[in-house]
Amino acid sequence: MNHFDYRGGVLHAEEVAIPEIAAAVGTPVYVYSTATLLRHFQVFAGAVPEGSLVAYAVKANGNLAVIRTLAGAGAGADVVSEGELRRALAGGVAPEKIVFSGVGKTEAELAFAVETGIYQINVESEPELEALSRVAAAKGAVAAIAIRVNPDVDARTHAKISTGKGENKFGVPIDRMPELAARCAELPGVALKGIAVHIGSQITDLAPLEAAYLRVLGMIETLRAGGHAIERADLGGGLGVPYVMNDPHPPLPDDYGAMVRRISAGKNLRLAFEPGRLIVANAGILVARAVYVKRGASRDFLVLDAGMNDLIRPAMYEAHHDIVPVVRHGRPEQAYDVVGPVCETGDTFARGRVLDGFKAGELAAILTAGAYGAAQASEYNARPLVPEVLVNGADWSVIRARPSYEEMLARDRLPAWLG
Repeated sequence: MNHFDYRGGVLHAEEVAIPEIAAAVGTPVYVYSTATLLRHFQVFAGAVPEGSLVAYAVKANGNLAVIRTLAGAGAGADVVSEGELRRALAGGVAPEKIVFSGVGKTEAELAFAVETGIYQINVESEPELEALSRVAAAKGAVAAIAIRVNPDVDARTHAKISTGKGENKFGVPIDRMPELAARCAELPGVALKGIAVHIGSQITDLAPLEAAYLRVLGMIETLRAGGHAIERADLGGGLGVPYVMNDPHPPLPDDYGAMVRRISAGKNLRLAFEPGRLIVANAGILVARAVYVKRGASRDFLVLDAGMNDLIRPAMYEAHHDIVPVVRHGRPEQAYDVVGPVCETGDTFARGRVLDGFKAGELAAILTAGAYGAAQASEYNARPLVPEVLVNGADWSVIRARPSYEEMLARDRLPAWLG
């Protein structure tokens, strides 16, 4: 469920008409719904076992206003860089609710995490374990860690967002955990608290998740039998969201939570989860304006002022996003290739998509764009970074402004010999 709906034929975000925002801020623009963010977080948090840490995956959407909204509802944060860690802190997330994941943490990033005193560092390799030990011991600190394991389970999702197969770069082979646990016991500066796992994103079947979790729970029993005091299991995120309006929906958080409760009952573990897409995807839309309706040799093109630099998911992942008119005019439907202005054929949002007939100057909304939209946006083709707006009931605010061309140019520096 989200809080974008039509009123009198005009799309609204909560109580605010989308054309009002577009007129004031310009297009393209991301628009997020506070009510949807909070509802999705609360539904997920209510579905998983009581006492769990629900650490919002900041990589999905790192805007400070989004983070602060979720932190106010009790969310922690899953971060994958020092920059994201600093964003989480600036957004009001308490250090004791922050998990630091990621396969390539530098010693400088590890040092900052140790100094901050976060809940857990998810270690992804033996070299990282050794580096963290050196860093923490030099500071006279002990870092709470989980080892991220690779369970060699196929998440059955897009290859670029599958992270739990043996061929993927993430984690250590699960069968090596006893050896790594023994090494943790020898090293200063680290305290092994748990095991972490994350097998991918946009997962639409609970079976791979359950298979991975059962492998983790089995390994925890093995480690405990070997004398290791394992008290945590970080089960990652990845639960999918509906991108296609009329397709069967992925499993609901209640179904996911019931599976987790069933297999973890009696294990005496504090669980952590890292939902990102599930929280923010359907809480955001990308609003664009039709620049031209162009007749081609074999098809018609709806040319928007939003491009792949604003929303790269269709170009990068062949991802589907529903597209709707912001104002319904009741015209006959027509098939379009929906494209942007970027100088690449890959700058295509949809091919042969049947939509209400469009005219130049009218607004379109690209749905389910709150996750990995603005977060992956760029200034490719020297196009200004897309702004973001947060709606809260009848109020709305720009939470990231569109830079001016002067601001973009001012970030470059000419060397003295070109001055």
